[in-house]
Amino acid sequence: MKTAIVLFNLGGPDAPAAIAPFLFNLFHDPAIISLPQPLRWMIARLISSRRAPVAEGIYAHMGGKSPIVPETEAQARAIEAALAGEDGDYRAFIAMRYWHPFAAEAARAVKAWGAERIVLLPLYPQFSTTTTASSLADWRKATRGVGLTAPTTAVGCYFDQADFIAAHVEMIREWLTGLDNARILFSAHGLPEKIVRKGDPYPWQVERTVAAVMSGLGEGIDHVICYQSRVGPMAWIGPSTDAEVARAGRDGRAVLLVPIAFVSEHSETLVELDIEYRKLAEEAGVAAYHRLPALGIRPAFIRGLAGLVRRAGQLPDGAVMPGASHQCPPDFRRCICRGAQNA
Repeated sequence: MKTAIVLFNLGGPDAPAAIAPFLFNLFHDPAIISLPQPLRWMIARLISSRRAPVAEGIYAHMGGKSPIVPETEAQARAIEAALAGEDGDYRAFIAMRYWHPFAAEAARAVKAWGAERIVLLPLYPQFSTTTTASSLADWRKATRGVGLTAPTTAVGCYFDQADFIAAHVEMIREWLTGLDNARILFSAHGLPEKIVRKGDPYPWQVERTVAAVMSGLGEGIDHVICYQSRVGPMAWIGPSTDAEVARAGRDGRAVLLVPIAFVSEHSETLVELDIEYRKLAEEAGVAAYHRLPALGIRPAFIRGLAGLVRRAGQLPDGAVMPGASHQCPPDFRRCICRGAQNA
C-alpha cells in the first residue's frame, strides 16, 4: 500500500519579498486572530505591514529567508529512511501553514503520487488550536479543493512519547556534563491567555513534556518552564523566557536553554534564542549561556515519529490518534484527542 506521510509545519519566508505576505497569512488565520471578516483582513494587513521591517532585520541574520523548509525536508527524508524495508511504500510530503509549500501544493503532490492512505504528522509535539488544529483544518480544505479522497488519519499530539522524551534526555545529559551551577530553561512558544481560557491544552501538555524529561534526568536539577515570542499588548502565558534569563543572572546561575516545543530550527531559535537572549544573558551577568539545538533529525526523535506513523496508519479513516501516554483533563475541551483511543 502506498502511504503518504504529510508533515505539518509553520513555514517561513523563502526570500525577503516573502516576509510581508508570510506575516499576513499568519495573522489572517482565524485560529490566530478570531475576528470576523473583513475586520480580520484589515487587522492582518495592519500588523503585517508594521512588523515586516522588524522581521526583515530578523531574517537578515539568516540570509533573508527561513531554514524551516530544508529542515523539514530533512526530517521527511529521515522518516522515509526509518520506514524503508517495511511492508508498503512510504513517501513523506511537507505542508506549510503560512508559506510555500502550502497544503494545497502538498495535496496535489500526494494525489499525483497515487497515495492509497494518508497519515498527517504535525511537527508540533504539543497540541494547540493555533498550530495542529489550524493545520488540520487547512488540510481538509486543500483536499476538497484537489479532490483527494484517500483514507486519512492524523497524529494529534505526542507530548510525552517515549522516543521524543529520550531524545531530549540524551541531549540534555550531553550538555550538562561539565556545566556547573546550571539552570535548565525549557522555552516554548507563548500563547495568549485568552486562548488557554477557551480550553486550549498547549501549556498543560508542555508541562507534561517537561515532567517526563525531568523524570528521565533524575531529581535535584534546577529547571523552569518559560514562554517566548510574545506579540502585542494582550496578556500571554508566562513566565517569559527573557525574564527567566534575567533572573538566572541575578541568581548567579548558568543557563542551559532547551527549545522544548520546537523540533526544527527557525527564526525563534536562531535569532530570538541565539542572538537576542544571548545578548540579554550577557547583560544580565549569566555565568554561561548554552542553547540546545532543536531535535531535527536526531535518531531517537525520528524513530519515535516513524512509530507514530505506523500506529496511526492502522486506524480507520478520519481517526485522530493521541501519541501520548495519557490525555488532557476535561477542562481542556478543545483538545481534539480527548476521548480518542491510543493505538
